[in-house]
Amino acid sequence: MPAPLSNAKPFLAHPFDDDKLREECGVFGVTGTADAANFVALGLHALQHRGQEAGGIVTHSMETGFHSARRFGYVRDTFTSPSLMEKLPGTVAIGHVRYSTAGSKGQTEIRDVQPFFGEFSMGGAAIAHNGNITNVDALRRELIDRGSIFQSSSDSECIIHLMARSLQRDIPERMKDALRRVEGAFSVVAMTRTKLIGVRDPLGVRPLVLGRVGESWVLSSETCALDIIGAEFIREIEPGEMVVISPEKGVVSHRPFEARKSRFCIFEHVYFSRPDSILGGRSVYETRRQIGVELARENPVDADIVCPVPDSGTPAAIGFSQESGIPYAMGIIRNQYMGRTFIEPTEQIRNMGVRLKLNVNRALIAGKRVILVDDSVVRGTTSRKIKEMILDAGASEVHFRIASPPTAWPCFYGVDTPQREKLLAATMSEDEMREHLAVDSLKFISLDGLYRAVGEAEGRDANCPRYCDACFSGEYPVEPADMLERGFKLKTAAE
Repeated sequence: MPAPLSNAKPFLAHPFDDDKLREECGVFGVTGTADAANFVALGLHALQHRGQEAGGIVTHSMETGFHSARRFGYVRDTFTSPSLMEKLPGTVAIGHVRYSTAGSKGQTEIRDVQPFFGEFSMGGAAIAHNGNITNVDALRRELIDRGSIFQSSSDSECIIHLMARSLQRDIPERMKDALRRVEGAFSVVAMTRTKLIGVRDPLGVRPLVLGRVGESWVLSSETCALDIIGAEFIREIEPGEMVVISPEKGVVSHRPFEARKSRFCIFEHVYFSRPDSILGGRSVYETRRQIGVELARENPVDADIVCPVPDSGTPAAIGFSQESGIPYAMGIIRNQYMGRTFIEPTEQIRNMGVRLKLNVNRALIAGKRVILVDDSVVRGTTSRKIKEMILDAGASEVHFRIASPPTAWPCFYGVDTPQREKLLAATMSEDEMREHLAVDSLKFISLDGLYRAVGEAEGRDANCPRYCDACFSGEYPVEPADMLERGFKLKTAAE
């Protein structure tokens, strides 16, 4: 399959943002339209928040076969060229936007950019994967021992090799075989010459939705990407479900995995998904606003204004303001156009840190007691810099309110989190964190409060939690086999 490559240096979308959990990946696919590649490019543009490092598209045309393009950087800068899009003909296409969560982090090569393609005896197939395989080390060793030759450092490539070794007679059945061997989290969008396929892991950790535009069918990580192409949201792909979409049969549902209670990633509600998306029948924006309401109920404080840390803290700040009665104010303004200017900043520019993308509205801040609402605290480096900016602008007090519980454990299901010892909440109590950040107060929403905000009226059921909340609780619904082999220690009874 021809695969045009780019020699451009990997694009670092957030060169100063070292204090956020990185978005995982976004997947999108469409079948039944002559403009499949253009639809996918638009869908990936809407999913750009899920991965800004690189993107790729694979298409199939009955006349000319499979085509692919993989590029570093934003979709708007890469998949908008008419000359490129003309080389991606076909009525079925899938795409992927990436931030590396497995493989050589920070050293991405074009060979690691999805979708991945394989040629089988019954024809070609391409896959795009959102999530993380937690037993990839063992699978990779086994496959290499049996003669597989890997072309990338990505865990997702294992799926293609497992499909190649299956004895099943069609590609969907080979995918079932392969994914039954895989542990961890996966939402997969795949394609053959005539079919579009979507699969979610048995726990449904990562999102995947089905939509329709005219006679065409669409698969996407989020509903916001359906909106951009005018597609109707039909439903979510269920945990453990595979849908196979073809012109002859339409959407056919399969259940290839043993049934398990779903454990959707709760951090999708807090941060990863776009606020205009719908998750589990709930508006992400409304959930985040309700998180702010719960946060205000649990952790009130006397202050003059409530300010979000843009942009992810905005809905929670609005909810906090509405519940507390303290006025909401845009005390921090985000520079929306940082972009490519600072791919390779000088040391002097790098030392400016968050000031390159955030600026304090001094007229609002001076002399005020300020509540800053942010979505999370990971390492605490950015929080300290923002606090310093607020004090430099003349604030009399700074209070942090955080719209998630303390992040004390790394995620192994498709989110790039630091090693546990680098997570502030893993080594400090809440009071110690407050002293470290040097703020007047620091409070996090409780795990029960977060569950109430996402619709669980009684809070978190410790015996049977509805969501994956391992980054807060340390309770992993799928054993992280690779990390245990490397020496990672699970939560003890004392913790």
